[in-house]
Amino acid sequence: MQNEVIAKKREVQGTGASRRLRRDGLVPGVIYGGDKPAESIVLNHKDLFLQVRHEAFHSSILNMKVEGDMQMALLRNLQWHPFKQQILHADFQRVDQTHKIHVKVPLHFKNQESSPGVKLGHGLASHVMTELDVECLPGNLPEFIEVDMGEMQLGQSIHVGDLTLPAGVEPVAHLKAENPVVAVITPPKVSAEETAETPAAPGGETPAA
Repeated sequence: MQNEVIAKKREVQGTGASRRLRRDGLVPGVIYGGDKPAESIVLNHKDLFLQVRHEAFHSSILNMKVEGDMQMALLRNLQWHPFKQQILHADFQRVDQTHKIHVKVPLHFKNQESSPGVKLGHGLASHVMTELDVECLPGNLPEFIEVDMGEMQLGQSIHVGDLTLPAGVEPVAHLKAENPVVAVITPPKVSAEETAETPAAPGGETPAA
């Protein structure tokens, strides 16, 4: 997915200048990394707000056009107002097609309702992780990674090492070593009536029926 972000160079700096930009419907930001110095930029708040609502925007290579200069970048951080739906600041990192990047990619779970553990065992599908830290070249970056739960039995779990990742994509080193749980199908909850035990008779014996 190709996302284009239009930005302008930001000439004015400081807290007061940033407040004025926000009042004018703009978002101060910065683009950094690569073989160029960090550059202060400003973006249209309405356009950026609409773009960040899409999941893929957070894990895709963005085409950043800064006054005609096209640069490839990743969205690295957004600072939000404490209670308003307002972006206060945006950080972007330049990427190079020849260097690996470290990105959090969303996990998309499928077939959980048709799995034996849910359909027959009446278990509950639980998503322990919702995104995965991966390393890859920019050209191999997926928008999401699928987790197929279709064959899972009651009590079974899927770990990072069980995932089928796109070519050229690997979990970051510590996840490969730790191999944490991604999803699990837990047994159904048992009601209090079902778990109530028959009162024991004096002496610890179960009374005769």
